[in-house]
Amino acid sequence: MLIAITGASGVQIAIKLLENLNKKKVMTELIISKIAEEIINIETDISISDIRKLADKNYNVEDLTAPPASGSYKIDTMVIVPCSMKTLAAIANGYADNLITRAADVMIKEKRKLILVVRESPLSAIHLENMLKLAKLGVVIAPPVPSYYIKPKSVDDLIEYTVGRLLDQMGIESDIKRWGNE
Repeated sequence: MLIAITGASGVQIAIKLLENLNKKKVMTELIISKIAEEIINIETDISISDIRKLADKNYNVEDLTAPPASGSYKIDTMVIVPCSMKTLAAIANGYADNLITRAADVMIKEKRKLILVVRESPLSAIHLENMLKLAKLGVVIAPPVPSYYIKPKSVDDLIEYTVGRLLDQMGIESDIKRWGNE
């Protein structure tokens, strides 16, 4: 499982996803963009090194010789969480200028699962066109939209629910509250 963190608000979702995957003994590989490192420092009290420790392998975002840059390297699923609009635009237009966008390009060309947890509001027509272009290619567009039927008591409840829905997309069991289950 390849996880990439880009420079959008919402890094707590990525951290919680890594923690959940770690508990489930899922092997993870991680790429963190330079801007994501800044956002992590702004939004959390968790060090970059502690986040990196949640993954089994870590890659430098500028290393285009790293294994995920090649289609022969077997990774079944990649999640970009959060996914900035800059990253979305790069992927939608084949601009693979770093390891995150190159790995996403590989996922698309190899017809493997790519999940983008896009973070922006409101969305412009450009954002929507980029999302539509990728959705037509089979990319899963999964913005962290709150579900109020879970009756959240905290932001952490909403993050946990979002992570549960991401795990669903990855084919990994989660114990989130489901619609119709009281």
